[in-house]
Amino acid sequence: MRKANLILLATLGSAALLGSAFIFQLLGYPPCKMCLWQRWPHGLAILAGAVALVRPASMRPLAWIGGLAALTTTGLGAYHTGVERGWWEGPSSCTGGGGLGTDLLSTDIAPIVMCDDVVWSLLGLSMASYNALFSALLAALWFTAARR
Repeated sequence: MRKANLILLATLGSAALLGSAFIFQLLGYPPCKMCLWQRWPHGLAILAGAVALVRPASMRPLAWIGGLAALTTTGLGAYHTGVERGWWEGPSSCTGGGGLGTDLLSTDIAPIVMCDDVVWSLLGLSMASYNALFSALLAALWFTAARR
C-alpha cells in the first residue's frame, strides 16, 4: 500500500474514533476528563494527515507526528482502562466520589462522570479500551507510512 493511502486510512481512522466519541456524547454518554484527554491526539493526527495529503513533500515527518499522536492516545486509553478496572489510581480530580462539580451560583447541573466509572461497554471492553486498541492499530499504520 502506498504511503499516501496509509496516511489517508490512518487519518480517517482517527476521524472515525473522534466522531464516534462525539456521537456517544450526543446519545447521552457524557465524557469524563480522561475521555476528553484522549480526543486531543486524534485531532492532531487528523490535522497532520490532512496537511500531509495536501503537501506530499511533508508526508514523512507528518506521518511520524501522526504516529506519535496515535501512540499518545493509545497510552491514555490504556491508562484510563486501568483506572476503570481498578488496576491503579487515576487523577484525584476525576476519580472517587467527586463533588457536585458545578458553580454554586449556577442553576445548570451538568452530569459529572468520574474517570473510574464505565458508562458504556461492549464485550467487556469500555470506550477507553476500544480507543486504546484501535489507536494502536492506527499508530502502526502511521509508522508504516513514515518508514516508506
